[in-house]
Amino acid sequence: MASFGLENDGNYRHNSSIQLPGVIGSCPAMQDVFRVTRRVAMSNASVLLLGETGTGKEVIANAIHHLSNRNGGPFVKVNCGALSESLLESELFGHVRGAFTGAVGNRAGRFETAHTGTIFLDEINSTSMHLQVKLLRVLQQREFERVGDTETITVDTRVIAASNRDLAGEIRQEKFREDLYWRLNVVPIELPPLRKRRDDIPALIAHFLHQYSASNDRYVVHIQREAMQALQDYHWPGNVRELQNYIERSVVMAESDELTVQLLPGCVTGATPPALSSERRPLDFDSLVKDVVQEGVRTSTPEQTDLHSKVVDRVEKELIAQVLTACNFVQTKAATRLGINRNTLHKKMKDYNLEGLESGE
Repeated sequence: MASFGLENDGNYRHNSSIQLPGVIGSCPAMQDVFRVTRRVAMSNASVLLLGETGTGKEVIANAIHHLSNRNGGPFVKVNCGALSESLLESELFGHVRGAFTGAVGNRAGRFETAHTGTIFLDEINSTSMHLQVKLLRVLQQREFERVGDTETITVDTRVIAASNRDLAGEIRQEKFREDLYWRLNVVPIELPPLRKRRDDIPALIAHFLHQYSASNDRYVVHIQREAMQALQDYHWPGNVRELQNYIERSVVMAESDELTVQLLPGCVTGATPPALSSERRPLDFDSLVKDVVQEGVRTSTPEQTDLHSKVVDRVEKELIAQVLTACNFVQTKAATRLGINRNTLHKKMKDYNLEGLESGE
């Protein structure tokens, strides 16, 4: 079978003066990320990284630090979603002996450790309102107290925060402070999901094949054409991190120098469709009819009096959306499952405004 040779993963890399060290991407969206990253790196401005889980927010945070004039200082990472409120407060600001049960000595927090450097606060949306007040003070005044202490500590630390949630929505639900949001959101950088940068997938595959072949003493340098097509067609809900996982698994399990489609998990090849998300529920015929009738009552024009055709259209639209989701948005597989050809499916997607479904639009 036809395969791609990936011995030199440099063939897939984009030669550009704005490319970031250690970051792969040549699509327009990633080039925009690189431009903003390089421009903001040399400042002391706070940066807010936004994007789905697995899009590489930590990689960009690390690049900002190493391109800045703080690169001689520490780069300290904190996953705010991994610790309880009390533990996170102690982790960030430190504590003194006797501050709480188990505090047998004084301990410096991450902000102190990051003095003259950069602190990266991942999953900032997970912090409590109480902790957000202390974070706001650090951003505004560059000072805080350790837990259980009254002595004020001053630090010179740059803050980079990241969130995989819509912070504006969190503010509306009163889960995140608006004043803290504006302090963090001086320069926002939004990382695109992998499904919106499919042209970068071959370069990412080449990079991970090289990385995991070396670390596992393997030599997997080719990829079967069918495997490449499956990887490029997949929806990638877990983004680059998910791709990295599947390539590592394939390298470990490969019996030759080629990554074949048989080495990929069923969710990628379409053999085992993923569970439907909570946003895509099973069809509810009664509800659909009720919605159509109510819509007809609100806008009773001659063009909208054909209840039967409208119900059929609504059901067909929902069915196509569910099958596309189940097939990871691979149109060929979805068309086969629906019993229609791909051109018909594409036309129906256009008629029903489903072309933006894959990207979450």
